[in-house]
Amino acid sequence: MQNDTPKRCSFCEGDALYEAYHDKEWGVPQTDDQKLFESLVLETFQAGLNWLTILRKRESFREAFDQFKIDKVEAYNDEKIEALMQDPGIIRNRSKIKATINNAIAFQNIQRNHGSFACYLWSFTDKRVIHNNPRSMSDLPSKTPLSEKLSKDLKKQGFSFTGPVVVYAFLQANGIVNDHTIDCESYAARSKVDSVLI
Repeated sequence: MQNDTPKRCSFCEGDALYEAYHDKEWGVPQTDDQKLFESLVLETFQAGLNWLTILRKRESFREAFDQFKIDKVEAYNDEKIEALMQDPGIIRNRSKIKATINNAIAFQNIQRNHGSFACYLWSFTDKRVIHNNPRSMSDLPSKTPLSEKLSKDLKKQGFSFTGPVVVYAFLQANGIVNDHTIDCESYAARSKVDSVLI
């Protein structure tokens, strides 16, 4: 009997939500600032935790953070912070909540200075996708010179909770880096995209 289950990167196997995220989102080159902001926020909350934990709470995060509308998040005050700290649907970490507000401000500054956050982000690879062709997930590093360079610049721009490990996960998630393993069915589709138009 033929096995119709598609071959995927091993990190997502066994959980339907995780598999759907892997198939439809992870590693797809992203140029939409709104989606990039949401991804960056969620990656900062993921620091020290399992991504599946964040993924299961993503809809609650969206509701709590006004669908990640950058101008709304940027304007959050102490009252809103306290409300978020009482929300059981999200990760209630005061430092990360404050970092999210701070990062919204820094994100908008980059938009003003570069036209869009996507233009800024993709400039680090000259708008090209980096294909790493890993054989297994164990081949993947937790950070790279690129993530270290971007992390350093983000901190210079005023961001927080954006260390090189968080930044590398962000680069993978948004397709700047294609880290699907070569035996994964998504690998072929992702490998066809070499650059983005911004």
